[in-house]
Amino acid sequence: EDTSISREHARVVRSEGGSYRLIDNGSRNGTYVNGKRTDGADLYPGDRIHLGPSLVLRYSIVDETEERLARQLYEASTRDALTRIYNRRYFNERLVAEVAFAQRHRAKVGLILFDIDHFKKVNDRFGHAAGDDVLRAVAASVTRLTRAEDVLARYGGEEFVVLTRSIPPAHLLILGERIRSGVEALDVPMTSGTMRVTISAGIASLAECGPHATGDVLMLLADERLYRAKSQGRNCVAFE
Repeated sequence: EDTSISREHARVVRSEGGSYRLIDNGSRNGTYVNGKRTDGADLYPGDRIHLGPSLVLRYSIVDETEERLARQLYEASTRDALTRIYNRRYFNERLVAEVAFAQRHRAKVGLILFDIDHFKKVNDRFGHAAGDDVLRAVAASVTRLTRAEDVLARYGGEEFVVLTRSIPPAHLLILGERIRSGVEALDVPMTSGTMRVTISAGIASLAECGPHATGDVLMLLADERLYRAKSQGRNCVAFE
């Protein structure tokens, strides 16, 4: 997703003898192996590969155990430990990339920012363990209602965000309402029965923010509308 990387920057090919070779695909900003620009070079374990000015990769051949550990470490760095959806750090990185992509290709990007209404009362009345159950249930519900290409993240506390690509603004509102009604219909198991919660949401699209808007501007607009949804009585979605 780096803007300095060409769409088909480089490739790794395997020779008949089983070794691997890095081939530059005529990239705009160049391909480097161990600091030297190259059109093609044989790869050896530990080699550092630079794609453009900022992306650095390390070449290595690993067994299944090492690969599994690497994936677990990556998951731990990008996922929220409680809900297992993406964390705020990963979301912020994707937001920058998605906005840059949308501005280059005139694509649609939207945000649905929502939080759980009166969540503090849940913790105060039922305890933090029950609050954790609510957070997990809401995250699981919204995961089922979003696409694989959408980014659902826990933004902080009881606040969540959905980052979408290629959804028209009118359809964003439909998705926001579907998420709101889906959460409202949840029965969250408690030790003494079940609990129901609601959410308030603010929706914003990049098209509303101007041709040179940043992800911060988009987030600010969604946050303003989330505040409006709360001021209108909660359990609702605010858009244009």
